Amino acid sequence: MAGSRAGTLRALQAVDTELTADSVEWCPVEGCQHLLACGTYQLRAPKDQPALDGSEPQVRLGRLYLFSFSEDNTAKPLLEVQRRDSSAVLDMKWCHIPVSGHVLLGLANASGSVGLLQLMECEKNSYTLQPIASLTLNESCLSLSLDWSTGKSVRARAQPLKIISSDSKGQLHLLMVNEGTAELQLVASWPAHHFEAWIAAFNYWQTELVYSGGDDCLLRAWDTRMLGTPVFTSKRHSMGVCSIQSSPHQEHILATGSYDEHVLLWDTRNIRQPLADVPVQGGVWRLRWHPVHHHLLLAACMHNGFKILNCQKAIEEKQDITVLISHNMPNSLVYGADWSWLFHSTKPTSTWSFDQSDLGVKAADHCSLKVAKEQPAHSHQRTVGHQVEGPAGAHSRAELKASLLPLTEDMKNSSQGFSSHGLSHFDNGLLATCSFYDHVLHLWKWEANQACTLSSDPGCDLGSADH
Repeated sequence: MAGSRAGTLRALQAVDTELTADSVEWCPVEGCQHLLACGTYQLRAPKDQPALDGSEPQVRLGRLYLFSFSEDNTAKPLLEVQRRDSSAVLDMKWCHIPVSGHVLLGLANASGSVGLLQLMECEKNSYTLQPIASLTLNESCLSLSLDWSTGKSVRARAQPLKIISSDSKGQLHLLMVNEGTAELQLVASWPAHHFEAWIAAFNYWQTELVYSGGDDCLLRAWDTRMLGTPVFTSKRHSMGVCSIQSSPHQEHILATGSYDEHVLLWDTRNIRQPLADVPVQGGVWRLRWHPVHHHLLLAACMHNGFKILNCQKAIEEKQDITVLISHNMPNSLVYGADWSWLFHSTKPTSTWSFDQSDLGVKAADHCSLKVAKEQPAHSHQRTVGHQVEGPAGAHSRAELKASLLPLTEDMKNSSQGFSSHGLSHFDNGLLATCSFYDHVLHLWKWEANQACTLSSDPGCDLGSADH
């Protein structure tokens, strides 16, 4: 097995999603962090039209999966607990805090709508997502992305709860969420890009500001209190801008990715030039900052798999971003990627503590809402790749260990070590990715190298591979 001082990436499970998987999101709310949602998208021609007749638009089908993670089940740690057919799911995000005691998932779909689903527990450890609100923004286009204003988990008491969404006609849509009724209200819509607005995201530190990226290669910022002219426009990316995330840990830090196969890191106080620029050899469809370890950034790089980036020196010393882990996935197109919040919420180094002052109760107390049961949850799942189909108990720990693949690596030289920047107690992290062409949801475990994580030497080299 190949190894490096950055650690080892292990494949724990691969689940067949049947339709093309394009979005994956771990629940961030305390008490529900073992839950994982996966959205899918499939283009199909209408049944009653000839195969070569292009007069009618193709039907965009989708399905939303809900999985529960259990580390006790080593053969299949992800268990499917619900599937719901729908219009194609193009993006989704969990609200980071409970809303009037409820855990909410927002969806952007191919019907031009944004919808809210509420997590409910029918019985112990049996969950469903129930639709509670939907707002059609534009029936003639696709809703391509959405973001909640709650990405920075500590929210001012009077701060309204907002959603920003983008669509295939280049528009942005600002919505307010009524916290008492969970109703969606459209506040404003405006043209932002000449072609598809692939991504919209909040500045989590100043939620009046939103960012957008489009197929016109532009990165823009908008002040939602004074719409009309963007706060700034950057042409630094040479192709469509398709991923943006404001850092939830450090104010003014913004990460963007593009079809031009570059991840850029910005200080938003000086947008003329990025802090760092790293080529990743694949279009960057998703970017995710780690829930706890402030400088780790996960990138879904489409045809070039996914990468874990260390942005520490880029932020603090204006040096290069370091590629810690690079995992290629041949014959696949990685669209979705997300870090798990499991094992992080109780760490003393964590700055992510939920501000419950508005709600008065913890999220964990609100995952026990009783509702009438839907159809029975699908207890079976066909796994592919590194797992063999069969009964859940048919795999021993030894068999699971033998099936785990070593990571593929593309490491760069770096003098950055975990231990000098709060990573000395790095908990072996879970992450999930989803693959478009091969219809697979992948579960991974990153095991940081113990010699490095326990070292007090800030010169621990994560960039070298030991074979």
